[in-house]
Amino acid sequence: MGFGANAILDMGRQALFASQVQLQVTGENIANVNNVGYSRRSVTLEDGQYIDYQPGQLGTGVRATAIVRDFDEMVEKMYLDQASMRDKWGELWQQLQGVENLLNEASGTGVSEAMSQYFNSWNDAASNADNYGSRQTVITSAQTLISTLKQVDSDMANMQDRVNEVVYDMVRDANILMEQIADLNNEIQVHHIEGENNANALFDERGRKVRELGELLDISTIDNGGGNFTILTKAGQNLVDGDNYYELEFSAAETETVLGPNSTFAGDIYYDGEDDFEYTIEFLSSSAGSSMAGMVSSAGTAAEFRVSLDGGVTWLTDDDGAQKTFFSRGYDDRVIVEDLEIWFGSSTDSKGTATGEFSAGDTFTISPHQALYWVENSAHKENITPQLHFNGEENDKRLTGGSMAALLTFRDNYTGKYREKLDKLTETLIWETNRRHSQGAGLQAFSVMDATYSVNDTSKALGSDSTGLTFGDRLQSGSAFVYVYNASSGLVQSSAALDFGGGAAFNPNIHSLEDVQNAFTNTFGGAITASITNNKLILEAQPGTTFAFGTDSSGLMAGLGLNTFFRGDSPTDILINEKVTSDLDYLATGHVNGAGEMNAGDNTTALSMFALRETSVTISSAVEGTTETTLLEYYNSLVGNVGSDTNRAEFNQNFYLTLANDLNERQQQVSGINLDEEMSDLIKYQASFTAAAKLITTADQMLQTILSLKA
Repeated sequence: MGFGANAILDMGRQALFASQVQLQVTGENIANVNNVGYSRRSVTLEDGQYIDYQPGQLGTGVRATAIVRDFDEMVEKMYLDQASMRDKWGELWQQLQGVENLLNEASGTGVSEAMSQYFNSWNDAASNADNYGSRQTVITSAQTLISTLKQVDSDMANMQDRVNEVVYDMVRDANILMEQIADLNNEIQVHHIEGENNANALFDERGRKVRELGELLDISTIDNGGGNFTILTKAGQNLVDGDNYYELEFSAAETETVLGPNSTFAGDIYYDGEDDFEYTIEFLSSSAGSSMAGMVSSAGTAAEFRVSLDGGVTWLTDDDGAQKTFFSRGYDDRVIVEDLEIWFGSSTDSKGTATGEFSAGDTFTISPHQALYWVENSAHKENITPQLHFNGEENDKRLTGGSMAALLTFRDNYTGKYREKLDKLTETLIWETNRRHSQGAGLQAFSVMDATYSVNDTSKALGSDSTGLTFGDRLQSGSAFVYVYNASSGLVQSSAALDFGGGAAFNPNIHSLEDVQNAFTNTFGGAITASITNNKLILEAQPGTTFAFGTDSSGLMAGLGLNTFFRGDSPTDILINEKVTSDLDYLATGHVNGAGEMNAGDNTTALSMFALRETSVTISSAVEGTTETTLLEYYNSLVGNVGSDTNRAEFNQNFYLTLANDLNERQQQVSGINLDEEMSDLIKYQASFTAAAKLITTADQMLQTILSLKA
C-alpha cells in the first residue's frame, strides 16, 4: 500500500463505514429499548494494518470487525437459579393462600365450629335424653359437620384437579420451548461465525426461550459456544442437546419395578384405590443372612415387605412406632396398605398367579396419580415428579424448582398432607363415636340389625391386613356383651358375652366374620339369628324377642358397624347410620345397666359423647406419625400447618424475588439500553461520521490539486 492522497481516501472510507455501522447499531439499540430480552449491541473496532515506513510505522485507519452482544453469561446462570426458586415459592404462596382462605375459621362456619356444635348437641341430649327435639338436634348437627367435612375435602380435591389441568398445559409449553431452543441452536450453528458474523438476534431469542423454560422448571445450562448449547434439569435429565431435544410427559398412574440379580419373580404388582403419595415397596430378607425374601403366597412362605410414602426415607409404622410389614399375596388375599389394596398377579392377568421368588431389596414403586416423566425414548422414561420427604428435605433426583414443580408439590406434599390429616381426623371421629355408640342403648331394643362394614373374605381373621375390614386394625382381644329381652314384658331373657367356643373371648388374629356369626347363633340358643349377606353381618331376633348391646372391650361391634352412629371412614363417604336417622329411638344416649335395664332418662352414652370433646385420642398419619390429642386440637393443628406453610412460602418468595431482581438488574446493567447513553453515542458517532466525510473531502481536494499540476 502506498501513501498519500489515495491512502488518506481509503482511510476515510473505512472510518466512514465504521461510523456508519456504529450509527446503525446505536439506532437499533434505541429502537429496541422496550423490547424485552433484547441485549444491547456494540461495534468492535480494530486498528487497520500497520506498515513500516519512514519516518516511522504508519497505520491504515480503522476496521469495524464485529457487532457483539453485551451479555453476562455467568450472571444469567445465577439468575436462572434464583428465578426458578422465585417462581416456585411464588406459585406455592399463591396456591396456599387459597387453602388458607378455605380453612378460615373466622367466619364461624368452619370445621372447628361444626365439630363444637356437634359435641354440644350431645350435651343438650344428655340434659333431655328422652326428648325427641334434643335427639333430632344431634342428627342435625352431625349432618352439618358431615357436609362441612365433605365440602372442605371436596374443595381441596378440586384444587388438585385444577393443578393437573394447569400442569398439563405447562408440560405442553415446556415441550414446545425445548423444540424451539433446539431449532434455534441449529440456526445459530448455520449462521454464527465467531468474531465475523455474530447471530445476535438468534442468541437473544434463545435467551428469552431459556428464561421462559426456567420459569417452568429448574434448569442448568452448558454453553460450549454457538449452537453447541445444552440444557439439563438440576437433577441431570437432558432437555436440549444442541439441535436435539427430549420431551416431558404428564400421564396417568404407573408402577416401576426394580428387581435384583438373584430375583426369579415373574409377575407384576397391582393395586386398587387412590392416594396423593407414591408407595415404595421394598422386600425384606426371609431370615438372617438370606438374600431371598420369599414368594407370593397365602401361606407362611409369603415374602415380607415394608412400605414408604416418601421415597424410602421413612417407613410406615404402627401406633407404637414399630415398623409395619406386609406379606405378598394374590388377588384373593390382597392386603390393605393405607388407602390402597395391593396384591401380586401374573404379568398379563391381575388375578393370575405370579411365580418365582423375590430377593431382598427388590422394589416396586406405585404412583397412584398423574405423574411427570422425562422421556428419553420409547423404551425409557423417568419419574421426575417433585417429592418432599417427611423430614422436610426434597428429593434432589426430581424437579425442585419452577412453577411446574411448585404446583405438583402443592398437589401432593401440601394439599395431600392436609387431606390426609382431614381424613385421619374424620376416621378417628367416626371410630371414637361409633366405639361409644355401639356400647350404648336408645329408647328401644332391636329386632333386626344390619352391619355397615363388610369384609373381602368372610373366612379370614378380622384383624388380618387382607380381610378388607375398614377398622380391622383397631380391633382387640376382649369380650362383647349382648342382651336378649322378652319383647312383650321388656324383661331380660338372657345376657352374655359372645362365646367363641368353650367360653373363649374374641381374638381379632383368629376369629373371622363366620366365627362371629356362629358365636351369635350359639351363645343365645337361637334367640338371635346371625347371617352374612354381601359380606356383612345381619342380626335378627326370633319372634317375641329383642336384643341390645352392652360393654364391648374388643371394639368388635364398632368394627363391624353394629349399633353405630356413623358409617364410612373418610370425608368422602361419611354418613349417619340409616338405622338412627329412620328412627330416633335408636340414637344411643343411655346404656344397659347392671340389671340389664334400658332406662329412657339414662344419659350415660350422651355424656360420654360430649366428653369426647376434651378427650385425648390416638391419631396416626403417615406424615406425622402417632399423636395423642383431642379431635379439636388436631384440626386446629391442621389449620396451623396451613398458616405456617403459607408464611414460609411468602418469606421464601420475597427472599428469592429480591435475589432474582438483583441479578436481573446486574444483567440489565450490561445488556440493557440506557437512552441517555445511546443518545450521547449517537452524537459522538455522528461527529465521527462527519469527520470521516471531511477526511474524504480533504483527500479529494489533495487529489484535485495534484491533478491540476499536470495542467
